[in-house]
Amino acid sequence: MVILTLNCGSSSAKYQVFDWNNKDVIASGVVERVTQEGGSITHNARGKNEYKMNHECPNHTIAVELIIRTLTDPEVGVISDMSVIKVVGHRVVHGGNKFSKSVIVTPEVIETFRAVQDLGPLHNPANILGIEAAQKVLPNVPHCAIMDTAWHQTMPDTSFMYAVPYEWYTDYDVRRYGFHGTSFLYTAKRASVILGKKPSETNVIIAHIGNGASMCCVKNGVSFDTSMGITPLEGLVMGTRSGDCDPALAFYMMRKAGLSVDEVDSALNKKSGLLGITGKYADRRDVSKAMEEGDKRSELAYKIETYRVRKYIGAYMAALETKPDALIFTAGVGEFHHIVRAGICKGLEHLGIKLDPRKNEIARTRNAETCISTDDSPIKIFVIPTDEELVLTEDSYALMKGSYDIHTKFTYTFQSPDYVNKGRAEGLKRDLEKNPALADIIVKPRT
Repeated sequence: MVILTLNCGSSSAKYQVFDWNNKDVIASGVVERVTQEGGSITHNARGKNEYKMNHECPNHTIAVELIIRTLTDPEVGVISDMSVIKVVGHRVVHGGNKFSKSVIVTPEVIETFRAVQDLGPLHNPANILGIEAAQKVLPNVPHCAIMDTAWHQTMPDTSFMYAVPYEWYTDYDVRRYGFHGTSFLYTAKRASVILGKKPSETNVIIAHIGNGASMCCVKNGVSFDTSMGITPLEGLVMGTRSGDCDPALAFYMMRKAGLSVDEVDSALNKKSGLLGITGKYADRRDVSKAMEEGDKRSELAYKIETYRVRKYIGAYMAALETKPDALIFTAGVGEFHHIVRAGICKGLEHLGIKLDPRKNEIARTRNAETCISTDDSPIKIFVIPTDEELVLTEDSYALMKGSYDIHTKFTYTFQSPDYVNKGRAEGLKRDLEKNPALADIIVKPRT
């Protein structure tokens, strides 16, 4: 049986095809520049060379049709026809406070997404378009929605409420929602496996650091607090997003520089963060290279970003009211950028977080979970490569079978100490050939 997962953004459509019987990814790819000129698809299938093709996609329906044609193509495809796909899972960024777990898509569910799309104006319209496009192409299979916000519905009101007029919450749903939920769910569950603890007894602090970045305080296995807010703008310094700043800053710039609401919105979301400070770079690799070449603004951007994460670590250690079991790094930067990890952990020794510089430099892989703390560190530091697509896949399968429930009452395959990701196991062999020392820091699940 085959499961298709789709992650439709405003100008892209990512996909993955999972063979449930063999528990293996058989294809993945992305359609880029949807609704824009110069569209293309990049397709990777197991055992075949990467395939790229230019193809205009003026809307998401055509993008999904292109994905389907590619998947069933006699030469580059991986399935004979669409009848083998039994369920489709869709990533939805914002579910508001309406959903605490994944759901099968119904007309009522779609309408709920429309009702809250003002809370996620950059993401939800594209998510809805992707669902509707896939339903047209695959009308006879269940379509499931997996919300980023659902994981955070366990937060207490002291964590999710803002100190603003209470009517804003009751009348307009103003509150902290949080994002990156599927990533936090996966890494929190894997941390429990590595630590040999029940999820309900696991306390960790997770830093999901990519172009977008957020943190999660996981208390007794559930989200207790998170850095992003009503939108993904709040919290950490990101590639192009400002993160935390004085709300009155927007009003000041509107009055001082004559900026419109849309211009301020664009500046804070698309022209700030690392890009805003450096004036050139949103990618940490570019920032690091510029630092090495003596660029002071890049050095400042690096220091501001890492300092912000350190502040959140300290805040979440206080919020846990107990010593955390581990600090976890995940997502692209968290998994590969040892300089950023080093900057974040600098000076945290007095809190029991001791980074081993050698282990930290070695930890560069998406195919294994590693420990980068010193042997005597009271709090472990793990790098756990995230797998959001697997969460989408497993939720969709369970919803189709009727066995799904909220994550505190549901067990994922990756919660088993014996779990093996076949694709990552093969990739790890190649990583070890290039970086043999990696074997010394790979962590094994406790049994």
